[in-house]
Amino acid sequence: MTKLFNIILFSVLSFSAFGQSKNELRQELNKIISSKNATVGISIKGIEDKDTLSINGNLKAPMMSVFKFHIALAVLNKVDEGKLSLTQEVFIRKKDLHENTWSPMREDYPDGNVNLTLDKLLRYTVSHSDNNGCDILIDLVGGTKVVQKFINQQGIKDFVIKVNENQMRSWKNLYVNTTTPLATTALLEKFFKGEILKESTTKYLYQIMVETSRGLTWMKAGLPENTELAHRTGISGTNDDNLRVAMNDIGIVKLQNGKHFILSVYLKNITEKQEDTEKIIADITKATWDYFVKKTEQIR
Repeated sequence: MTKLFNIILFSVLSFSAFGQSKNELRQELNKIISSKNATVGISIKGIEDKDTLSINGNLKAPMMSVFKFHIALAVLNKVDEGKLSLTQEVFIRKKDLHENTWSPMREDYPDGNVNLTLDKLLRYTVSHSDNNGCDILIDLVGGTKVVQKFINQQGIKDFVIKVNENQMRSWKNLYVNTTTPLATTALLEKFFKGEILKESTTKYLYQIMVETSRGLTWMKAGLPENTELAHRTGISGTNDDNLRVAMNDIGIVKLQNGKHFILSVYLKNITEKQEDTEKIIADITKATWDYFVKKTEQIR
């Protein structure tokens, strides 16, 4: 009887501690974002323990280059279906390599007219956020409507893709492609659990997301060094009034105990300096990491 009482007491105290800790996380996140000149949406989910928290989770947020994750899913679905192959070559014309846009691929092949494997094209697009590579992939799968339909088929309704990177040179078009933090987290979880792609293509996309080149800024800046992070970022430029449409980072973080949490952070209509906006994302990430680490220690 005493043993049973102790188990029940421990469970009650543990539940109370977790509840208090989550409230503390919410308070800390609100403190981080409340005074900032930006609209912020956050969605958090522990994959294994299903612990969730969101702030402004239904924010209709411009995706920017975050949509390269969604496009990669649609491309790799074609690979799973046998309609495309990672080893097949795609002819890149010089006219496909638009100037005045972020494109490491154009820097490597300025004259174009070269065959690149689909694997290399995906790595340029997902790991290095190549805008020209992105538009070539959109055309390869049949256009934005194909991507839209595929993502909707995964049960993700809060998602709109109508324009490509080249079309987003127009300021008004920066607001067209949208999703929400909650929809992003749901999609990332389905992806991680292998519910969208086959095992091999899931592992492939996860790895090239780990290789995303964003230095030690944004989410990475809020995590301990060498933490495994599979993520995709997105950022717009600013207009003459110093308004930035969006700055986003979405990803899956691997904890030291081998478990994972998803973090989807979207910032919209920002007038903060870029370095200050980066710090907002880093601070949100650090607070989330600390919460899950503390939770793990409490379970022990």
